[in-house]
Amino acid sequence: MNVKKITIAASLIGLISGSLISCTNGSPDGNTATNTDTKPATNTSAETQTSTGNGKLKSVAFTVGDLSNPFFVLMGQATEAEAKKIGGKDVNVTVVSSAYDLNQQANQIENFTASNTDIIIVNAADKSGIKPAIEKAKQAGRIVIAVDTGAEGGVDATITTNNVQAGEVSCKYIADRLKGKGNVVIVNGPPVDSVTQRVSGCENVLSKYPDIKILSKNQNAEGSRDGGLRVMTDLLTTFPKIDAVFAINDPSGVGAELAANQAQRKDFFIVGVDGAPEAITAIANKDGIYAATATQNPRGMAEKAVQVGNDILNGKKPSSSTILIPVKLITKDNVSTEKGWK
Repeated sequence: MNVKKITIAASLIGLISGSLISCTNGSPDGNTATNTDTKPATNTSAETQTSTGNGKLKSVAFTVGDLSNPFFVLMGQATEAEAKKIGGKDVNVTVVSSAYDLNQQANQIENFTASNTDIIIVNAADKSGIKPAIEKAKQAGRIVIAVDTGAEGGVDATITTNNVQAGEVSCKYIADRLKGKGNVVIVNGPPVDSVTQRVSGCENVLSKYPDIKILSKNQNAEGSRDGGLRVMTDLLTTFPKIDAVFAINDPSGVGAELAANQAQRKDFFIVGVDGAPEAITAIANKDGIYAATATQNPRGMAEKAVQVGNDILNGKKPSSSTILIPVKLITKDNVSTEKGWK
């Protein structure tokens, strides 16, 4: 596995000192990794444990989109805390970044499989492309949990935000505020399940309003602030009349607001998804155009993934293989009492 191991704490320090990036950010830093225990995974009986239903949790490994993203840093921390809560301080927890590189993520999963990892948690860089690696892990008797976005290959469970709902509540807010009439642009992102579901939910709602026109929906801002700045700058040049923006995550939405500020435009408002600290701050700014965000629960998703994986390790399958975590809309009206996921 060609990754550089660092501690989650070190990731967090880097996060605080650097720019905040989002839950769907495609950072080029593909060699970021965290290993919360310097000892290698030593469990050699995971296959027996899963078949007997009498397993003690010894190791958890998590491959995420990007550890320069505060969303995934928080998920990594929650994974470690929950794993050690269940299995004790000697549980080996490894968190690595795929940087949304399919080949790198496949190699990571293969290494986790070879190391006899009890629970492999996957934030898929490519839902379909990661299928062979997951199939190999399953054939080897590993427990594989998809989190934040779906993955093919026979995962044991999928824990994700109700992303369709996130798109629906965000764009219902847009439609209501526009009173059913206006020009909307969608700042899109990487073609992963979570993003496409948010856009689908948004389009489902806006399609009910014949006087709302979607000017653009295919521009990929890569889920990042820089991407949001770039895409929104182009959209502002292309479309002189924009009334609202739906950004598929908060960092790209914050980038879109930065583009508006640079262009000295305040004639529209922005709605995102995440509940990220930077978005909460932007929404709390009474003079800002960031209006709302459908908040996710990254800590809750990670904790649930470990819990479900441990249940399966001990012979208890979830009643449903897909577990959806609901969202809540944070606006300028309730931002003082709703704190997002920080």
